[in-house]
Amino acid sequence: MPNWTVPMFPRLPILLLSLLATLASPQTRTEDVIYMKAGGAAFTLDVLRPAKPNQAAVVFLISGGWISDHSMIKSFGADIEKAFADNGFTVFSVVHGAQPRFKVNEIVEEVRTAVRFVHAHAADYGIDSNRVGVSGISSGAHLSLMIAGSADSPVNAVAAIAPPTDLANWGKPGFVLTDDPQLAIFIPALGIDPKGPRSDIEAAARKLSPITYVNPKYPPTLIVHGDEDRIVPLQQAQALDQALIKAGVDHQLAVVPGGGHDDKTFRPGVMKAVQWFKEKLLK
Repeated sequence: MPNWTVPMFPRLPILLLSLLATLASPQTRTEDVIYMKAGGAAFTLDVLRPAKPNQAAVVFLISGGWISDHSMIKSFGADIEKAFADNGFTVFSVVHGAQPRFKVNEIVEEVRTAVRFVHAHAADYGIDSNRVGVSGISSGAHLSLMIAGSADSPVNAVAAIAPPTDLANWGKPGFVLTDDPQLAIFIPALGIDPKGPRSDIEAAARKLSPITYVNPKYPPTLIVHGDEDRIVPLQQAQALDQALIKAGVDHQLAVVPGGGHDDKTFRPGVMKAVQWFKEKLLK
């Protein structure tokens, strides 16, 4: 039998606090928001709204090898979303058309449209359109940097983790990304004719290289790269670092000792991105 001799009223404050905690707004997700329609296809993003929003947004580009799929949001994107949302950022996880059906230049336009969609619906999601950051890993980082370099760049800060930055000088001068046998699979995606003149191949690679679009108005940029990356050479981050220095752009290069093109670089990279966006979007 319960002991009813203990007064119940002193427990009311505890019960009230528990009830209020239950009623507090949790993180909420809206799936499959259409940001673009083209060629009979719909392109979507997921929105994760934090319990305590800070009015800033992070557009995270779900991409690996310029392939994107909704399953990737759950397989690796969920932890990344949570890291940003736990710090008050409203997160827009963008899925783009996958190569080889879509060329990289088309994908760049798709994700740029996604960021413009976020701007257009800023009031709907309770964000400030002057506090929009973009981030991604690997090809997602490449796409983030391409958006940042737009003439009418729609982002206020960028965090690029293990990014390809100079496809025409891959690891060394004059070596195009597709010259690497393990990366030749991207020839169709990049729209390169391997039998065409060398000058055309190099021109196509430069056109799809973020380093080409660095200018003094480039937004504050964080680059995170592992010094043991065997897929995307550290030289790619270092080259962009030098270009940003020359243009006088506010930026930081963070090199992860022993980090490869893997979680040893990606996980600390996301946490550095959180801090970067706090510094650049919340002041």
